[in-house]
Order: sequence, then structure tokens, then C-alpha cells
Amino acid sequence: ASPDVIRAADLTLDVPRMRVSAPNREIPELTPTEFVILAALARSPGRVFARAQLLDAAHGVAFESYERAIDAHIKNIRHKIEPNPPEPRYILTVYGVGYKFTDR
Repeated sequence: ASPDVIRAADLTLDVPRMRVSAPNREIPELTPTEFVILAALARSPGRVFARAQLLDAAHGVAFESYERAIDAHIKNIRHKIEPNPPEPRYILTVYGVGYKFTDR
């Protein structure tokens, strides 16, 4: 598998073009930060990421921000990629810890 393409569930992430696609539906363009967070999650389905880990993936360790900013990014990503955002099937919340990409 090419590191330039990530396939997870029925999503395909084209890393160089920062595009996400799914069969039979249009996925709106993600911001660079949203794409990096989604790619980090999709590269390791089932792995639980703490909010701080996702911040590091998106901005690097030198960036100082509130961990809760990740919650806003996740909400925006879900709105764009989930068929039914209130009932997410791709990005799942692990209460008290953070988030994971579905391993189903």
C-alpha cells in the first residue's frame, strides 16, 4: 500500500492532494488541519488517540492550544465525512480519552 493513499472503512484519503472520497457520495473539502487529523486517525484504525496526540499530529509539539480545540475539529470533520453526523460511524468518541477511527 502506498503511503500516499490511505484506505480505511469505505473512505480513501489521497494524501498529496488532501482529498477524501467515498463511494456514491461527495465529500466536501477538508481544511489542512482537518485532513491531518483524519489521516492520523485513519492510518491506525481502532487505536485510541488522546486529544493531545491529535493536536501534536496537527500542529506539532511546539504549538500550544487547548485540547478541546480538537473537539471542534472532530465535529467539523464528522459534518463533512459522516453520512449521519449525529450517529458517527467513522470517528468514534472514547469518553474520557479522545477519539478513534472505526476498526470495523
